[in-house]
Amino acid sequence: MLRPLLLAAALVLATTTAQARITRLEVIATEPAFNGQVFGTAGAYLHLRGRAHGAVDPNDPANAIIQDIGLASRNAQGLVEYSTDVEILMPAERARGNGVLLMDVVNRGNKRLLQVFNGAPASNVVNHAGDGLLMQQGYTLVYFGWQPDLLEGNNRVRMQVPVARNADGSPVTGVVRSELVTAAARPWLNLSSGHFTQLFHTSYPTVSTDHTTPLSDGFLPTLTVRDRQQDARTPVPASAWRFATCEPGQAPVVSTTAICLDGGFQPGKLYELIYRGRDPLVLGLSYAGMRDLAAFLRDDGASPVFRPGNRTVLFGSSQSGRNMRTMLHLGFNRTETGARAYDAMYVHIGGGLAAMNIRFAQPGRAWGEQIDHLYPAYDFPFTYAPVDDPITGRRAGVLDRCAATDTCPRVFHVATALEIWEGRQSLGLTDPLATRDMPEPANVRTYIMASTQHGAWTQPLPRQAPFGICQQQPNPNPQFETMRALLTALTAWTLRDEVPPASVTPRLADGTLVEPSQVRFPKIPANAYGGVERPSVKFLGVTNPLRVLDFGPRYVAADSSGIIDQEPPRVGAREYALRVPQVDADGNDLGGIRSVTLQVPRGTYTGWNLGRAGRFEDGFCSLSGSFIPFAATAAERSAANDPRPSIAERYPSTSAYAAAVRQAAGSLVAARFLLPQDAARIIAEAELSGPAPHP
Repeated sequence: MLRPLLLAAALVLATTTAQARITRLEVIATEPAFNGQVFGTAGAYLHLRGRAHGAVDPNDPANAIIQDIGLASRNAQGLVEYSTDVEILMPAERARGNGVLLMDVVNRGNKRLLQVFNGAPASNVVNHAGDGLLMQQGYTLVYFGWQPDLLEGNNRVRMQVPVARNADGSPVTGVVRSELVTAAARPWLNLSSGHFTQLFHTSYPTVSTDHTTPLSDGFLPTLTVRDRQQDARTPVPASAWRFATCEPGQAPVVSTTAICLDGGFQPGKLYELIYRGRDPLVLGLSYAGMRDLAAFLRDDGASPVFRPGNRTVLFGSSQSGRNMRTMLHLGFNRTETGARAYDAMYVHIGGGLAAMNIRFAQPGRAWGEQIDHLYPAYDFPFTYAPVDDPITGRRAGVLDRCAATDTCPRVFHVATALEIWEGRQSLGLTDPLATRDMPEPANVRTYIMASTQHGAWTQPLPRQAPFGICQQQPNPNPQFETMRALLTALTAWTLRDEVPPASVTPRLADGTLVEPSQVRFPKIPANAYGGVERPSVKFLGVTNPLRVLDFGPRYVAADSSGIIDQEPPRVGAREYALRVPQVDADGNDLGGIRSVTLQVPRGTYTGWNLGRAGRFEDGFCSLSGSFIPFAATAAERSAANDPRPSIAERYPSTSAYAAAVRQAAGSLVAARFLLPQDAARIIAEAELSGPAPHP
């Protein structure tokens, strides 16, 4: 089986056409996947590794929106070239697959499809199939690079794009603002060292390592520090820092991409460096690459996965999901032939838009209440359907461009409660001032997973305070089973037009989406349940307020594109109206998909957590929810003065607990939010262990 595929791979190198602008697929290796394991009717799988080479016409109107494409180098045909790493897991016999190319917008280069849907260990070496769900169902998995500012290493999947240059060949320069955050004291940091970007993102070099002599236009770089995002910035004297690396006991080494601070950078503080950078990447080519690779793999007969009738489904989490929405918003789901690039999209925990199609963009940044608060991540529009925005005066929706060309995909937008609390997800559910619930286009479904955090905590819960940088233990309410069921429903919609479940979200109309001051959160006291000391829960009604950010006249907020001249941005006066989930008497969310864990709870599960002392205290603890267990007995509850009934009061026996689990699982299976095989496993675990504490 391997030899025919190797021959086919060689054929790709020789015969690939320029249709869809993938000019060449360079196959590096093809080998049996998962040690030859066989997966039901899909059979054995193969693992293909290679690199796709593409070329984009800068004069094509579909590509004109790409920032700085006119400043990119061109080949002899006048095209702008790029390349992207590609890895494919495919049935060794193509005809045995289900006809779906499940394409992963990898998160910071990391491959997560097998982890998210199969429960495999997190790894960029795709050699563990987990429980094999995706293979049993016959998917072809495609990992491809799209983020060009990643460093090589750890088997990350990356993309390569040109640097923008002025017409005379001189460097393009511009203002760069870098929020510097460190988890531990460090003498120096890379210029890109943010909360999410410090480990493996490249830095834009400074135009000059002399930070005390003004440039010809009078510009001087500045460094400030503050304890919280809302605090005033305190200038750091120029004499206390320099563009360099520095190690204790050694002389500083001048560097264009690093900064050294006397006394070192400290955790729990926001440092903000504003400097003049050079050599921006043409990052917007990422969206052309997403578009063109999908069309090539699905439609070109030279594709190693080509099969008539194939469908493309794009999946991405968090940063990747926001880039999927931006790709749609900018019109890149239309191929050069006028077809849909992706038939369906599964946008996971990806509210807002992405800072990608911008000169000197930093696409690894996010949208936190404390961390990365002032980066472009939430420009209007917020909803898929068009709506009037009284603050900007514009009317728009994310799907406007694809709707105009009839190239919109079917969309599952799947988010957690944390996205509502910290990630402003309610703006995707209501109009900008939260006066009404927004209707959805017929091709969109939105599912909010109630009382969940950004990524469910899957390790043993920490048993000693402080709990990382948070006040409470993280939230273990799972997403895994819901995610699998939703993928199955989206696939049925894509392949067979089976109507999926209706959207399930908190709503203004039924009182499950409310102002923070209206949340009826219980008073949960300090406790030592299970031998773990926990502080009392602070419910402060914190949100992540959003105002229009003005980055200067060359920034086009309507497209989250352009050139940033104003740093830090000017902040508008009017706030958008954010709403949050209403809760039950235990503090658990009422609206959204309620997992078995939430319907038969062992504690309170929230979509928010607060920073501990010295770590942005009482602001959001970035991306973390909370878990506060119930007391084991009524006596223990009474001693702590806890208003929430104890485990023993709720579930007097293992059989009573198992019966409640069986009922909850049955209702979720009937609603198509839980696969039957997952329900059987959950029920069996409940019958065996009863309401045991979370690991």
